[in-house]
Amino acid sequence: MGKKGKGRKSSATGAPSSGGSKKNSNMIIVVVAALAVGLFFGGVFMPALKDSSTPQVAGGAGSASSFAQQIEETKKLLESQPESVNLWTKLGNLYFDTDQYANAIDAYSKSLAIEPDNAHVLTDLGVMYRRNGNPQKAVENFDKAILAAPTHETARLNKGIVLYYDLKDKAGAIQAWNGLVQMNPGARTPNGKLVKDMIRDLS
Repeated sequence: MGKKGKGRKSSATGAPSSGGSKKNSNMIIVVVAALAVGLFFGGVFMPALKDSSTPQVAGGAGSASSFAQQIEETKKLLESQPESVNLWTKLGNLYFDTDQYANAIDAYSKSLAIEPDNAHVLTDLGVMYRRNGNPQKAVENFDKAILAAPTHETARLNKGIVLYYDLKDKAGAIQAWNGLVQMNPGARTPNGKLVKDMIRDLS
């Protein structure tokens, strides 16, 4: 998502993520196994995606105790660096990865209070709102991400997923996905299906 923040790597630029994960513009990669609810196309579960361009947790930190330790360390650092966008975003990512939706929303919101147009964080905040049972707020944040970074693919894909499945707005979902296809005709869903083929099947 489109920003001037430190340590932030836009998927359009291909700059490295702090966790090493990348988003190929031609294949949107799932970086979380699944969200609370998803969408089935061709019998395959399609979740809303975490934006792989946000700073991720350092590799090798998979256990609950490791996450808990990183959360406490990050909170401690924030005591002396309360205006650090990167630290608030890291904390949000840690809460995201441990399914602490409300805490992730709080951390991402504090990051955005400092850097409000960070499309990466806006997208992940939207995913957390969806998982926390507030799809309308999810769409609002995806819209903000798209406004901040019009070429942001994950936000457009996620917006369509939430509109279609959670808000039962098929026309709105197709419109969101058409915007993605116009920008990137080769865009694919997490299961590898071309978005334009998905739109055709739904039309």
